[in-house]
Amino acid sequence: MSQRSRVLPGFGLSLGFSLVYLSLLVLIPLSAVFIKSSGIGWDGFLEIIRSERILKSLQLSFSTALVAALINVIFGLLLAWCLVRYHFPGKRIIDALVDLPFALPTAVAGIALTSLYAPTGWIGQYLAPLGIQIAYTPVGITLALIFIGIPFVVRTVQPVLSDLETELEEAASALGANRLQTVIHIILPILFPALLTGFALAFARGVGEYGSVIFIAGNQPFKTEIAPLMIISRLEEYDYAGATTIAVVMLVISFAILFFINLIQAWASRRTGRTVQ
Repeated sequence: MSQRSRVLPGFGLSLGFSLVYLSLLVLIPLSAVFIKSSGIGWDGFLEIIRSERILKSLQLSFSTALVAALINVIFGLLLAWCLVRYHFPGKRIIDALVDLPFALPTAVAGIALTSLYAPTGWIGQYLAPLGIQIAYTPVGITLALIFIGIPFVVRTVQPVLSDLETELEEAASALGANRLQTVIHIILPILFPALLTGFALAFARGVGEYGSVIFIAGNQPFKTEIAPLMIISRLEEYDYAGATTIAVVMLVISFAILFFINLIQAWASRRTGRTVQ
């Protein structure tokens, strides 16, 4: 039997080039972070990590990123559903606006959100008399992360929804399933791997986000100080070991969470027989 022709060269050459490219751009820089942090020793590493200020900043970064990613999964799914399944005036404009956080500098987004939700802002001035404060609180940080994370969910779910055959819904309806049962037992299992991918991307972006957060956070120690700001502060103090130590902790925790999400995604893909493009 003749060997099938391939556009790319053989597996060995392609894999070797990919590994070299990956090493130069990802593995070697990350290894340098670990090597730099190891220079202070295990005791110095634990001393930095046990700092209450750093622990609070790590907790804030991961908790707000998690909440924002969960919110984006819900509303990103609804937005993607409207863009795929319905035709309405201004649809192309809304579809283009979804990608705006990708193109907009994150610092501009942070300044705009602060201008809106600060106690003297356009929206914040009406919330302040009610005792509601958004800017300079974890709520404001979460809002900024929702803004920069929503495109990841929409653009991940959208192509899967486009490929989802409406015949499946019609068959379920013909067999007596109501709309809720169709969504739970037919649509969501198919969309689940894509939703997990969108969640993972939004979460990863939120954990490391800096530009859009520092303005609306207020950067109050122990309250609204995020971990990336702690890294920048250590770098400005020429404490490279301390900065890389915080970065290592963020890398390890993020990798563990994303690896677990990928395992769930692979399991869900096998169950549905679909893969996320």
